[in-house]
Amino acid sequence: MSAFRNTRPESFPPVIKNLIIINVLVFLAQSIFDKQYDLTDLLTLRPIISSELMKALHQVSPSETFPSFHPYQIFTHMFAHAPLPMIFHILFNMFTLWMFGRVLENVWGSKRFLFFYLASGVGAAGLHLLVQYIRCQDLLHAIQANDMEGILKNKGALAGALGASGAVMGVMAAFAYTFPNTELYLMFLPIPIKAKWAVLGFVLIDLFGGFAVSGDNIAHFAHLGGALTGFIIVFIWNKTNRRTLY
Repeated sequence: MSAFRNTRPESFPPVIKNLIIINVLVFLAQSIFDKQYDLTDLLTLRPIISSELMKALHQVSPSETFPSFHPYQIFTHMFAHAPLPMIFHILFNMFTLWMFGRVLENVWGSKRFLFFYLASGVGAAGLHLLVQYIRCQDLLHAIQANDMEGILKNKGALAGALGASGAVMGVMAAFAYTFPNTELYLMFLPIPIKAKWAVLGFVLIDLFGGFAVSGDNIAHFAHLGGALTGFIIVFIWNKTNRRTLY
């Protein structure tokens, strides 16, 4: 991890500023051209569906189409959000990215932060795809067994994922590791809470949501994948730096 720089910290360092601009431009393009070009569908991260499951799905619902996974979606999904009128999705992600990411970029430098952000997003996509693939296999078995309860339970395996949340969770995990005792004020808590406990709380919420809740339209394992990737990267970087940041 790089040492502190003696320059004045920037409120909008270049990578944070450009990431927010890109996300906003994609959001506007989705909101304006979605009906014409199906941009959201093109940019969304789709599950990897086996040919056997695809065949079974067409037998169950011959008139329904099931979008396919494409490798480029691993990157595009982290720059796309739910289009209008769901503006809070992008607002929350971009505010959180700015709040935590600007500190890390000022400490690490732009190149290192950009690598970290993109790697966290890819890690989020990787865990999400793995979990969705396992769920797709459960869905296939349910279809083959004509298990309606199992089909309904695993129908979410076909859902896509989009948003910067996974990469942002990586940023939050890195901030909590690097500045664990920084006190934060969360909108739903009237008292300050240290960063390490706040981020741990978000991780636990996603763990509960991923395993115990279905159908809430939140890609919990993408969040967890981003947080895990971010933690691993910053842990490795910290191995070569004796300075602990608080």
